[in-house]
Amino acid sequence: MTIKQLQYAVTVAETGNITEAAKKLFIAQPSLTSAIHELEKEYGITLFFRSNKGIELTPEGDEFLGYARQVLEQANLINERYTGKGTGKQRFCVSSQHYSFAVEAFVRLLKEHGGDKYEFHMRETQTYEIIDDVAHLRSEIGILYLNSFNETIIRKTLKDNELTFSTLFKAKPHVFIGKENPLAKKRILSLDDLKPYPRLSYEQGSHNSFYFSEEILSTVDCDKELVVCDRATLFNMLIGLNGYTICSGVISEELNGPNIIAKPLNVDDYMEIGYILPGSLHPSQLTLNYIEILRSLV
Repeated sequence: MTIKQLQYAVTVAETGNITEAAKKLFIAQPSLTSAIHELEKEYGITLFFRSNKGIELTPEGDEFLGYARQVLEQANLINERYTGKGTGKQRFCVSSQHYSFAVEAFVRLLKEHGGDKYEFHMRETQTYEIIDDVAHLRSEIGILYLNSFNETIIRKTLKDNELTFSTLFKAKPHVFIGKENPLAKKRILSLDDLKPYPRLSYEQGSHNSFYFSEEILSTVDCDKELVVCDRATLFNMLIGLNGYTICSGVISEELNGPNIIAKPLNVDDYMEIGYILPGSLHPSQLTLNYIEILRSLV
């Protein structure tokens, strides 16, 4: 294995086309194909298969490319440290539940450490996908929560995927509502207060278990349910339909505007929000910087 071979494999994965990858790498297509085959032979795996869409990663190729990106990032850091020159774009990816503080930290990281060339990904996604992204090194870090209801299942899933969980903060349950909602005049809300209003939650895909729900108290019966896929839609429905969602209460007015407010919810529960990392790998410097910014925000 060489650094160049890893770069070849990553470029093929990014372009999805051998011809385009060869052009991008300024090498002949047969040379690129040969280099990929040598890499596959060395490790006894198949990285790509051909389909009608072009070149696609196999499941073992997806896992291998996660490690390859980590190696390339470390090689780039060595070059920067000892030669003053990077070998390419800085790459960084976060997978997170829908937390505005995670986005705010991402923005600050990009402004402070992005440099001249970068490719940063901020994935607000489903709970199981966050775990899967970090386990397969598609993301360097994941952000999610534990509580008394989901902790046993989530910790078992993390352990099965050799991931660690570190706490950022614990929060008492709150409710996000629009500032014109009739409940906005109340200082503290109860579950009975919420009954007439639509409850909003995030779609969890094929892993739509209560244990993987992004919202606590997801098993509490509700007559009006609205399920969405993104934060902007959820916030629009909070305002337009006088809906609500149960949350940590942490929100950035700078990023989300002044029309959403948080009210304490009078229930005996909590959210322990933290980050997950691969247990077998040392975090990159960008990951450590991101964690530091997260801690400063929360």
